[in-house]
Amino acid sequence: MPINYNKLFSLLESRGYSSTYWLRQNGVHPATVNKLKKGERVNTDTISLLCHLLNCQPGDIMKYVEEGEI
Repeated sequence: MPINYNKLFSLLESRGYSSTYWLRQNGVHPATVNKLKKGERVNTDTISLLCHLLNCQPGDIMKYVEEGEI
């Protein structure tokens, strides 16, 4: 997928949160957590929730990557 969420997991780590546990405790469904980890599609409601919870902008938690880039 051309979107990855590595920035999200780095942000959570920098704030001292255990990513999977913290996400689930704050209303992110386990299947959605798995999608985020795999870089799969999530809906804008999820992005909005994450930005609200972390007081950040979408660009702080995700990045567009050209096909074939790592």
